[in-house]
This record gives sequence, C-alpha cells and structure tokens, in this order.
Amino acid sequence: MRRYAPLFTAPVARMSALNIGTCEEEGINVSLLDQADREIQAKFPKMHSFLLLRHGKLIWERYYNGHEVSSLNDLRSATKSFTSTLIGIAMARGDMPGPEMAVHKLLSEYLPRRKETLLEQITIRHLLTMTSGLYWQTGKKLGEAFIHRFHRSKSWPSFALRLPVQEDQLGVFQYRSVDSHLLSVLLTQCCGIDAYTYALQHLFEPLGFGRSGWAQDPEGYTMGHIGLYLTSRDMAKFGDCCLHQGSWNGKELIPADWLHQATQRQVEGYPEFGDYGFQWWTGRLHGINYACAHGHGGQQIYLVPEANAVVVFTADSKVSRWKNPRTLLERYVLPAVSSLNLERS
Repeated sequence: MRRYAPLFTAPVARMSALNIGTCEEEGINVSLLDQADREIQAKFPKMHSFLLLRHGKLIWERYYNGHEVSSLNDLRSATKSFTSTLIGIAMARGDMPGPEMAVHKLLSEYLPRRKETLLEQITIRHLLTMTSGLYWQTGKKLGEAFIHRFHRSKSWPSFALRLPVQEDQLGVFQYRSVDSHLLSVLLTQCCGIDAYTYALQHLFEPLGFGRSGWAQDPEGYTMGHIGLYLTSRDMAKFGDCCLHQGSWNGKELIPADWLHQATQRQVEGYPEFGDYGFQWWTGRLHGINYACAHGHGGQQIYLVPEANAVVVFTADSKVSRWKNPRTLLERYVLPAVSSLNLERS
C-alpha cells in the first residue's frame, strides 16, 4: 500500500482569503509593531514574514527579502503540529484508534525480527508527546545527531522501530523526530491514504488553503516531522482555527477536546523552548499562556488565547545559525496585545 500524493497542489498562485482588520480598530499599539518591523529589517536578515491576527482578522502583514503573500514557506519542524492535528481528526472520525493503542499492533510489518518487550509498551500517546524512549541524541538547540542517517535509510519506519528502547527514558520527553514520522505512518496504515491527501480532504481544503506541498519518505509516506510547505496566510489561518477550538465558518474541523490536550502541557520539556503537548510547545511569557508550532530557522505559529491572537513568523530554513523571532514576540508583540483589556477577548 503506497499511494503517492502530488507533492504540491494548486499550481496557480492565489491569495488565501482572510478577514482583514486594522490595528486601530483592535486598539493595538502600532508603535510597538513598527519597532518590531524595524528590528526585523535591521537584525533579522533571513526573515520572510511577520503576521498578526486578532479576533480572526489579519491586522498586520509584512514580508521581507523578496518573500510575498503567495510564497511558500518550508515549515520544517512546525510540520509536527499539523501531523498531530491530523491524528486528532482521524481519531475523532473513527479512522484511528485512541492514544493508548500500542504502536506495534499497527506497524507489525516494520518491527525488528527480535522480540522487543519494551517496544511493545510504546503507545500512540508516547509518540504524540515524544516520550517513546527510542534511543536518540538531541542537542541543546534541537539538533538531532541521527537525523541524516534516518533520512538516508530506505525504510524510515523500520529504522525508527529498530532503535533500542531505553527503559528509563520510556515516558520521559526527548525531542525526537522519528516519533513524529511514525505518527504519519500510523495514520496511513489506519486510513489507507497518505497524510497529505488526508490533510487536503479534512483540513486544508475546508480551510480554503491556496498552494501547498508536503514531501514524502522513500516509501511514499508523508513526512510527519518536516516537509510541509504553506503560505504565511495559510499558516495564520490554521492557527486561528486552532485558537477557536477547531471551528471554521461554524463547522468543527478539529476536535476541540483534542486541541485542548494538544496545546496544553503534557510533559516537561526544555527550559529554552517550553513544555510539550501533542507535538506543540507550550509555555508562558509575560504571564500569558501560549502554544507554539516551531520549526528550524524561525518558522513559528503562536497561539495566544488570552489575547485572541495568532502570530506567524517565517524565515529562510536553509541556515545553520539563526535568530529566534521569539524575542520579537516577547519585546513587542505581546506587550502590544496585552496592553488591551483582555476581558474583550
């Protein structure tokens, strides 16, 4: 079973529709956003876009370095939050079993020949929270020592499931991209179609996305950890749907209870990045809760429920060293929205 979806859809560029508002009507402190814009131009040479939505309206949109509204962004690991969302949709539709299902029961063709008792203890929940215990090495900036070896293998699911399970790490968070990719493989095994096709049917097309793309592994499985390409507006649209309990135009696309779990702390993460939900980072800044889809180079979607706001940053992903735009969120964006009377939210 390998159904190959097209890598890209909607080849003719078109602008993704969003409700447009103004900072003035939302009472936003424009001077702070102007300061963020100036700092981006002066100190973030790889930045591509900076968008802010409030109450479902696009009130700030800036593009940099030749990037424009129809340009696609390489989301890198921000892809993981979309993979998690598809799992939640599939479970709610009855296309997949719940999070306590043991992974080995669904991926038997990829299991190592030797019987691995600890491997049989890994559940879908462990993959969602990156607590599978599969042996992995992760650096302080989320660099993964084995990732290139993983990508060079002929069968990514087999590579992942051949990794030894560390008993003392089963249930303990470690940033591990193989967990995310296995989620995509599981979705395909359960639903009979690749994750990109599933996303087009149940999320991207209902949200009215424009152009998009999602790369595959050597066996035709949609990459679960990276590989998604979207416009900045569609990233913002997804964020706004998540912010509003998964509803879009009065229809629930993503289960609200799933989003609540996914964007809340499930396990202790890393101090530099926050705690971890279901493939979402979570935390507090300036006393305000947020959830973040985060990718290498500065691909970020922030959900800020208390301010009814979504913030999107995108940048060049083909970099080894980069500046995290989270500092812009801390110094300018959150002060701009939190100076409001949040009871309006």
